[in-house]
Amino acid sequence: MTEPNDARVGLYIDFDNIVISRYQQLHGRNAFQRDGIRNFDKTSRDADPEVAARLAAATVDFNAIIDFAASFGTLVVNRAYADWSVPVNASYQRQLMSRAVDLTQLFTTTTRGTKNGADIRLAVDVVEDLFRLPDLTHVIIIAGDSDYIALAQKSKRLGRFVVGIGVAGSTSTSLAAACDEFEDYDSLPGIVKVTANADADTARADKPKGGRRAAEPVEVEPAPPASTTRKLTTIPMFSHTDDSPYDEPETAEDIDPQSLATELLVRALQIGHAKGDDDEWLNTGTVKNQMRRMDPSFNEKPLGFRSFTDFLSSRSDLAELAEDGSQRLIRLRPEANAGH
Repeated sequence: MTEPNDARVGLYIDFDNIVISRYQQLHGRNAFQRDGIRNFDKTSRDADPEVAARLAAATVDFNAIIDFAASFGTLVVNRAYADWSVPVNASYQRQLMSRAVDLTQLFTTTTRGTKNGADIRLAVDVVEDLFRLPDLTHVIIIAGDSDYIALAQKSKRLGRFVVGIGVAGSTSTSLAAACDEFEDYDSLPGIVKVTANADADTARADKPKGGRRAAEPVEVEPAPPASTTRKLTTIPMFSHTDDSPYDEPETAEDIDPQSLATELLVRALQIGHAKGDDDEWLNTGTVKNQMRRMDPSFNEKPLGFRSFTDFLSSRSDLAELAEDGSQRLIRLRPEANAGH
């Protein structure tokens, strides 16, 4: 990573994408549209307390996102794109403005709302900034939408380091591959795992006619085991309007993220050995960089490991670890190489 004093960062937030994705991650498919969140005003006397509780549980911590972005360098561009007259968006204004985020207004110009408005405006602004600000070194895109693949590729071709941040279960694997680095929202430092007790469909089914049931309590729990928190193979497609339905990601539930990480490690080691001798020891830092180049979404922490060394140690049946002074070295065991 470039030293913070040298790096200049542009942060671009597709606000609707991240808020909708987070809500539906916690409360199920089509939950954002089904609960009418876009126009839901929690301050209204008629506001459904159940929906208010679900909305509170799905609150996005933009402070954590901005803090992570700032770890790459000085934030010189800091924009969020949305229709800020919408109640659910307006509730974030104070938090964002306190962090000097430029709230870019997307006005509704058609009866179909602002469909793709953020995608187009954000992409145009990034390309303009790439040429207007030649000293911009990093582009950070907060979204999981596959519409941003071309933008990420163009930014990389123009010499910028591209970072993506999206919500697990609503992130395009193609977008992750197009970035230099991709992080799940849940894996960011400071994010606490939040779960809602009651499923939205169950809550509505159990609700008595003519009245409202008291809101279910919302629990904040420690993150569950890593094998249940990270899904690496998902395909998102969102349509941000009231009139058209929200398309949902297709999740590969049967793919174990631990197995995916193991396969990634083996391939990275095989590539490293192919460039030298089969028995050559490789620097663990070089191996991790290779794994991140192959899959920018790789991160050992959501898998349950405090460090990359701990991750490697858990795969001791496949790889040998050694130390050479301050360096940690690794090589693929011959039997593991033969099996792959």
